[in-house]
Amino acid sequence: MQDRPEDVPAQPEPQAPPPAASAAPPDSATAPASPPTPENQSQAHHQPSPSAPPRPEPAPPGPYASPQPANNYGPPPAYPPAQQYAYGQPSGFPPPPGRKGTAGRAVLWAAVGAVVASALWAGGIFLFDPLGDGPELAGYRAKSNLCSSVDYSTLRDEYAEKDDSPTHNSLKHKAIDQSYCSISLKTTSSSSYSDAYLSVQMDLHKETDPSAEFTALWSEYHQRYEDYEVEEVSGFGDEAYLVTEDTTSGSTSSGSRSVILAVRDGWMTYQMSWSVYTSSYESTTPPEVGEVSRWVKSDTRSTLENLRTD
Repeated sequence: MQDRPEDVPAQPEPQAPPPAASAAPPDSATAPASPPTPENQSQAHHQPSPSAPPRPEPAPPGPYASPQPANNYGPPPAYPPAQQYAYGQPSGFPPPPGRKGTAGRAVLWAAVGAVVASALWAGGIFLFDPLGDGPELAGYRAKSNLCSSVDYSTLRDEYAEKDDSPTHNSLKHKAIDQSYCSISLKTTSSSSYSDAYLSVQMDLHKETDPSAEFTALWSEYHQRYEDYEVEEVSGFGDEAYLVTEDTTSGSTSSGSRSVILAVRDGWMTYQMSWSVYTSSYESTTPPEVGEVSRWVKSDTRSTLENLRTD
């Protein structure tokens, strides 16, 4: 072996290349190094070791964060941004219950209270009918024997003989109550037959308002018969019509005369009718239509009072 000169430095031993960085585990940079020896101290003095690769920064927290593999080289992987309202209420929604929602909640309860009050008010109207949505019978009551309530005392001035057995009938239904009376009129007890006839009818309409039909029927009564005349009169209920007919033409032996007074008072309708045939009078002529109209008006007024109180 040849001695080397003292002033020539020793040549380093050839070293194996460092392992590939990709094969090293992510935490190899932090593994503790083996204790130095005299030989590798000398080598480390003459040959710099490669720098450790940068550690990836931890992923930002968020609802979509998921574990990502470590990447020692290149830019860190992109992560989806965290939601803006992940832990709060987005704008445009009503505030949660609290100090800011107190006013809105008060308005809501006020509206609910108004609806409930309206419903109760409507229910009170339905039950107690203070506004008259039900049948307006104006105090009239149904009669099983209407003849007992009919007052024809004014007509009795002409027809003194009283009818002891007048005809009557009645009908009761949830929709209507109807009462009818028919009375024979005689001037004297010697009359063989009735000189005239009087009929009275009262209807209590309990489900439908009869006003439109009543007006149409009686105001246009003359359309049915050419000989009838119609006159609207006041002082009887809501509306009343006087219908008259006279076909005698001054003759005492032929023709007829009649007077009808029709009255509507609320949902109550009423008619008092007088009729006569001149041939029925044996020795005298029947009274004039104008005179009988006054009698019928007077007796109707008293009869309507009886139908309210009897």
